[in-house]
Amino acid sequence: MISTVARRSAALALLAGTLLAAGADLAHAEKIANRVAVFTGLDKITGRIITFDVYIDETVQFGALRVTPKVCYTRPITEASQTDAFVEVDVITLDNKIQRVFTGWMFAASPALNAIEHPVYDVWLKDCRQESDVPPPGERGGERQAAPNVEEQEVQPGSGTPTGAIPLPRPKPPVPAFDASPIPGDEDLPADVPSEDIED
Repeated sequence: MISTVARRSAALALLAGTLLAAGADLAHAEKIANRVAVFTGLDKITGRIITFDVYIDETVQFGALRVTPKVCYTRPITEASQTDAFVEVDVITLDNKIQRVFTGWMFAASPALNAIEHPVYDVWLKDCRQESDVPPPGERGGERQAAPNVEEQEVQPGSGTPTGAIPLPRPKPPVPAFDASPIPGDEDLPADVPSEDIED
């Protein structure tokens, strides 16, 4: 009798474990592989921040950093937002040599987790996309420099052309001229206003 109860318990435990494992696989949707990784770059000296698109397996240079995403994943809209990419980052040294400074996963939700140590430049993952305004690498030749995305470019007043540069602040209104005439004293008061002396 004990062996029958033990067998049933073991069979139920095995069945429950199998169902839980199958349910866990169904609960996690597949990652969506994207063609374009979107990065944000910071020049720590000038304070310039740009967002730029990089196709998978394409190398784009931002300052002295060369960024190459290998994969970029997002999740379906029915899942919790989680964007990650496997990225290689190289630095071009002063003697024109290329040195790898980062290889690993970048997470858009946690930009501080990437370990890029550079005194001037910083790069982190912002998003992944299927399409980009930048032509794919096969439609243009060679390596390219990071350029701001079209939606982030500024239009200079009067020029009508996007420059991608940081716009200058608007000029401040003119300061009114200071009147250097003396402050009126008792002698300047009209005769009908009595002068009062205040005693301590």
